[in-house]
Parts: sequence; C-alpha cells; structure tokens
Amino acid sequence: MWPTSRNALLYVSPDGLRGAEWILAAYPFELGGLPVAWQMSARPHPASALTEWNAYFTAGIPHEALTDFLLALDASETPDVGLENAEAVLTALGARGWLRDMDRPHTTATDPGFSTNVSLEILPPLIHDADPRDDLLGWQAWAEPVLGAPYLWCASFSASAPHELVAAFASSLAAPGPVPRRTLPVGAEDRLTVVRRG
Repeated sequence: MWPTSRNALLYVSPDGLRGAEWILAAYPFELGGLPVAWQMSARPHPASALTEWNAYFTAGIPHEALTDFLLALDASETPDVGLENAEAVLTALGARGWLRDMDRPHTTATDPGFSTNVSLEILPPLIHDADPRDDLLGWQAWAEPVLGAPYLWCASFSASAPHELVAAFASSLAAPGPVPRRTLPVGAEDRLTVVRRG
C-alpha cells in the first residue's frame, strides 16, 4: 500500500495483477450523483501499464458485498478473463429470490422490495476499460429505496469485468441474512427489519 499522485491509497496484490484504490478524497468522480470511493482493477500481467477492467463503488456500498467481491477477485487465478457467462450474474440473483425485469429478463433483476437493481447497461462516462469503444455494456448496481429519491449507493463494472466476479458481488448483495449496522440508511428505515442485540 502507498499513496498515489492523487493522494489516494493504492493496494496491490502480491502478484501485481489486482489493485484496489481508495479515491474518495482526491478524485472527483460520481456515479448516480454519489462520489466514487473505491476503484478495483485487474491487469493481464504485472508490467502492464493499462488495466484490463475496472469496477467502481460509491461510499455507502454494503461492505459485505464489497468484501466478497474482493475475496473472489483475490481467489481468481486469471482476474483479467471470464466474460463467457453473463447469465451467471442473473442466476446468482435469482438463487437469492430476486426478480427478473419483465421487459428485460436477460439483463436486469431487482430485489423483491424493488429498492435495489442490477442491470447490464451502456456504461456511464468515466468508466475505463481496455476496450475503448463507447457502446459497451457493463453491469451496474444501485439502491433506491424510494422511487425518485437519491441513491443510497451505486456500483459500476466496466465491460471487460469478469461476469463470475460480478456474480460473486451480486450473490453477496442479495444474501438474505442479517447484517450489522450502527445506523440505518436514510429513507430506508421503514423497509428494513431491525433486530436489536440485547
């Protein structure tokens, strides 16, 4: 780990193929009107100056899903490949009870409470990928507990991000088990089941 020229913190795996950078403080970049906090990336070999793909997460992302994504990235022997099975993402969500969008069943799913979505979409601006074309699709995820209200968090995966890694993130995101929180997300309080520890 070391500070970068943007005064961010960069973590690099021992093999030099994976990176995680905390960019919140020094890189003004937003998804869904929220500042991006983390940028994850992978490269084909340690000497490569360019990353093969990137994933971006805003502040407020459920830390369990981010942790599980990083664990899957760390366990991947070839973190720069894995684009064969886009269906893996929707299958992972369906296994957790998420619903496929009736209009776009091959690209979009939502949680049963209709507050969180995962969708294969045209990439928003500033999402970097080894493939420079403008019309590429990448996985997007966001939480909007009340329709039209500000997003709680957003995530964006560039077009070359392995679907298997996105599926690990999606499966963790959709896990039904309780999660520890000190504060409840603003605007979502009446949509949550709160279990207090005694």
